[in-house]
Amino acid sequence: MYAVLLIFVANKKMATPQSVSFYTLGCKLNYSETSAIGRMFEERGYAVNRFEDGADICVINTCSVTEFADRKCKKIVRQAQKANAQAKIVVVGCYAQLKPKEIAEIPGVDLVLGAAEKFRILDFVDDLHKAEDTGVMEVSEVKHANSFVSAFSFGDRTRSFLKVQDGCDYKCTFCTIPLARGKSRSDTIENIVAKANEIVDKGVKEIVLTGVNIGDFGNGTAVIEGTRPKKGELFIDLIKALDEVDGVERYRISSIEPNLCTDEVVTFVSQSKRIVPHFHMPLQSGSNKMLAAMKRRYRRELYQERVAQIKKLMPHCCIGVDVIVGFPGETEEDFMDTYHFLHDLDISYLHVFTYSERKNTPAAEMDNPVPLQVRRERNAMLTTLSEKKKRAFYNAFAGQEREVLFEAHKKDGLLSGFTDNYIKVELPVIEGKVNTLGKVKLDKLTENTVFQACLV
Repeated sequence: MYAVLLIFVANKKMATPQSVSFYTLGCKLNYSETSAIGRMFEERGYAVNRFEDGADICVINTCSVTEFADRKCKKIVRQAQKANAQAKIVVVGCYAQLKPKEIAEIPGVDLVLGAAEKFRILDFVDDLHKAEDTGVMEVSEVKHANSFVSAFSFGDRTRSFLKVQDGCDYKCTFCTIPLARGKSRSDTIENIVAKANEIVDKGVKEIVLTGVNIGDFGNGTAVIEGTRPKKGELFIDLIKALDEVDGVERYRISSIEPNLCTDEVVTFVSQSKRIVPHFHMPLQSGSNKMLAAMKRRYRRELYQERVAQIKKLMPHCCIGVDVIVGFPGETEEDFMDTYHFLHDLDISYLHVFTYSERKNTPAAEMDNPVPLQVRRERNAMLTTLSEKKKRAFYNAFAGQEREVLFEAHKKDGLLSGFTDNYIKVELPVIEGKVNTLGKVKLDKLTENTVFQACLV
């Protein structure tokens, strides 16, 4: 469900006796921040090794959206020890902020850094020693995570994740993100534009705008080198400014709340020179009763209106949806409301999450928990629906020509890539095509829902 992302830079000749490796769990925001931390180590003279090759220091950037992510952290610590038994292991990220004591007690963990400390990691690792018993915890209260630190990923020259916002002021009853990342805060438009130019200079073709709640851009409480975003800087102002940055081929909006995906935003994207027709909007439930219990800031009718507006202006647009099944109190009728709502909605794919109890959230104390087996069955039903939606969306473009950003593929002899509206394609390798844009014809849809294509 959650992609595991490895950050590495090949470096056979170590510039110093010290080396570092990284392992990232979770979201695109984590990916961007791991890359930023990696560049800090490189600037200090560290060699950045592949995780599986081992290093003097191993940094694990964690997610804590589900219990699976918690267990995964423990597994990665064991793998880091296997790669280098003498490695000093540092754990950062959401899990580190939420459960520092639990992590510090994992055998092999030497240092745990919270949300306010992770970007000062170099202040702590220089004098770090292997823990004999429990790792050192440097974790302050999340209210101290009130500054904004710029970050973007680099390593895959095709695409970069650019952090524009952090934290969240919403109070969704199932979510730990405000506890792990603090209040909503944003970068300035001026600084983001500068970062976009820096990314372009590295040869990257696509920039993915990422954050916790990026539609809330400009409304936060950021302190950026002693300044705050200018009053009136909103997400629409940000994307208008970025659209004028020369050299960027594509921007992709990672995720945006439906109540913040305004008509103005949708209209601008439909006319944009560089922002691709792809929206990912979390729904979480198609039942208004469940949306109220989750304390979401919209109802299904608004979501339906947003989808209709997008499709009216961009019939070819890809729309992805997050949905949670098995939330406390979700009856069979509530779930079927969600199922039928999604079935009838003109969307392209689903990300289906099985609800899991998270400590210190209101939902964990709610009555009428849904049995685990029922949760799994509901997940399976929506996963099947997602596959049908995705194939139907892809099939609508069979035989058409679309522009693709070409990427290297794990399989020998194949290039892969995505169209502007997020259709995955594969074609035989053509020399010099990686990290370029080209028009292809979408020929044949495979069983794995990937289009076999040919150059036009």
